[in-house]
Amino acid sequence: DNSSEFIPKCRTCRRQAREQSGEGDHHEGLSSDEELTPTEVNEFQKSRDNVLEDSRKIFEDVHADFCDIRKILLKFQEWKEKLPDSYCDAYISFCLPKLLNPLIRVQLIGWNPLEQNLTELEEMPWFRAIEEFSDAENVSESK
Repeated sequence: DNSSEFIPKCRTCRRQAREQSGEGDHHEGLSSDEELTPTEVNEFQKSRDNVLEDSRKIFEDVHADFCDIRKILLKFQEWKEKLPDSYCDAYISFCLPKLLNPLIRVQLIGWNPLEQNLTELEEMPWFRAIEEFSDAENVSESK
């Protein structure tokens, strides 16, 4: 089987080529196929910036009461407190994930779990709003 002999030879050739060209920033154990050129990094950053800029415009024409998760959940909480039978008959607990999904996804567009300065999901405003709503729902159910 020549494939096992081929891999070390390729690595040796690439290492020798890097040494001759003066590229000293390669980390052993990483494939040179995984390394991005500065041009690729710049293109990725520009593309990412464009996506983030476009995502800020998604809810520009939406009334503030309907693009803020906390405000939406407050309306549902009021509904549940005022008309509990109607709220229950509408199966709101099944509808909320579908309703909130687009709002959460927009907020997660720029989130990268691999970044060092990572904001944990539990610390994000939308997560806390849902957590508070769930706690309020559990309290009212226990009453």
